[in-house]
Amino acid sequence: MRLLSYATNGSARYGAATEAGVVDLTSRIGDRFPDLRALIAGNGLALAREEVGRARPDHALEQLSLLPPIPAPEKLWCIGVNYTDRNAEYRDNSDLPKYPSLFARNPSSVVGSGQPLEKPRVSEQLDYEGELVIVIGQGGRHIQRDQAWSHIFGMTLCNEGTVRDWLRHGKFNVTQGKNFDRSGSIGPWIVTSDECDPHGPHDIVTRVNGEVRQQDSTERLMFPFDYLISYLSTFATLKPGDLIATGTPTGAGARFDPPRWLKPGDVVEVESSRIGTLRNTVVAEG
Repeated sequence: MRLLSYATNGSARYGAATEAGVVDLTSRIGDRFPDLRALIAGNGLALAREEVGRARPDHALEQLSLLPPIPAPEKLWCIGVNYTDRNAEYRDNSDLPKYPSLFARNPSSVVGSGQPLEKPRVSEQLDYEGELVIVIGQGGRHIQRDQAWSHIFGMTLCNEGTVRDWLRHGKFNVTQGKNFDRSGSIGPWIVTSDECDPHGPHDIVTRVNGEVRQQDSTERLMFPFDYLISYLSTFATLKPGDLIATGTPTGAGARFDPPRWLKPGDVVEVESSRIGTLRNTVVAEG
């Protein structure tokens, strides 16, 4: 299933995208599962599938304002430097990392597919980073690698938008440059694991104004999905609906000479063939 969150007539809702349109699940099972995170936590997928199977669509997809599929995750983890060749982009002669680089994003830093990305007024260095995202289904602590796959509910996509000159304001962190309001996006939906096997391989492509800037495959991840789940759950209990953005390939705008920053009017698309396309247009901060 392709499960999404959206806004219509001033109301936040969730549903399932089908070939014929979007089935509103809030009106059908919202009394039991008020949002998509609650549906995941309550093992409501089978019930949702039953409702979709006997329903006619309530909306055309293009009529809806999409939200991030999990609008308020407890955790949005982001992994850095995870594709082969990414470490070399830093040109610092460092060894390959022994452990994942990790930081967190706030929910307010991401929008849904089709919503505008904001270039902040204080910087000209808004960059794109296309990523595959794991959505946690079954939570847990100290999850073993051989059990990790069963903890994945599904997958979605992320443009992990980054304000580059704000990454080094602090001595030890990148938090500021990763958390500007509406600088990134997640979506358009979650494709459940029964229809999109997390084992993959999964392709990832990022385009700016139709030009391919990033292209890679999960076959080239240094820290695969099962490792990331086991590693993160060593120190933090994973919860249903938690998101793990698994890293971006080579080719971000900062790596060009001269750098190719995003500007108002640019269209960024992140695509994976078994998930879909996350698409956003850049605007100036109002």
